[in-house]
Amino acid sequence: MSKVSNSTQVPFYFILTGIPGFEAFHIWISIPFCCLYTISIVGNTTILAVICTEPSLHQPMYLFLSMLALTDLGLTLTTLPTVMQLLWFNIPKIDFEACFAQVFFIHTFSFMESSVLLAMSFDRYVAICRPLHYATILTSEVIGRIGLAIIGRCILAVLPSLFLLKRLPFCHSHLLSHSYCLHQDMIRLVCADIRVNSWYGFALVLLIIVMDPLLIVLSYTFILKNILGTASWTEQLRALNNCLSHILAVLVLYVPMIGVSMTHRFVKHASPLVHVIMANIYLLAPPVMNPIIYSVKTKQIRQGIIHLVSQRNMCLK
Repeated sequence: MSKVSNSTQVPFYFILTGIPGFEAFHIWISIPFCCLYTISIVGNTTILAVICTEPSLHQPMYLFLSMLALTDLGLTLTTLPTVMQLLWFNIPKIDFEACFAQVFFIHTFSFMESSVLLAMSFDRYVAICRPLHYATILTSEVIGRIGLAIIGRCILAVLPSLFLLKRLPFCHSHLLSHSYCLHQDMIRLVCADIRVNSWYGFALVLLIIVMDPLLIVLSYTFILKNILGTASWTEQLRALNNCLSHILAVLVLYVPMIGVSMTHRFVKHASPLVHVIMANIYLLAPPVMNPIIYSVKTKQIRQGIIHLVSQRNMCLK
């Protein structure tokens, strides 16, 4: 195939891939995908509505939870169009610029998920280890600054990788491995020296994918040290129960993330179906599971949902 340069002949589209080997069953496979996307959208929208309408939930913990719900909603809406157009209408093509835009939003929201969970771990640390200073440390102004810092951090982390990728020529097949665009998927189609891209990607992994979970573990180390050293058995259980939702959310994000990394590194010759399933779990598990986890494990959110539903029923009457 002749070399394609971005400065002369821009590849106008990429070809997305559905579920390898099951193309004839895409319409049936779309049913569980549609259910998962619906759960994510309804669940995260409900969490946001409850926090917005309940004044008692305008507290740091729930403001961070609203950031998490917004991030999950953004990640869901970013992948939904290409996944469903491929499964429903068998439209595999995506415009070159649209693909880059999707890469930006997918990776930005993924990094934001990690960053918000890190901020929530700091919230839990302050609430348990410095409860008397909780209100003075985590003021509305501080939470707003943390939110802006998260947005700035993730955008500034993703943009350089896109600029580095866009300057390179694509001369291989334009066939991607997933039903959405990912940076690691697009970079393999490049026919040029990608060492700068690889080093920058490695730096991002260290900065976010490695550092964030290490800091979360560090915060929980301090929390455990505090509650095991000073609290009674009942207080220890109460403190751990307050952290359980966050711990589950961390596991839902990082276990699939580690699984995807391990699959790409150590199971390179596995069936493409394995890589597709792992990538879909990684992108769909947090937006689907987080609202379920917080609705089930957080009493205040559960009560807020019941109150919101009862108010809606009264309005309908």
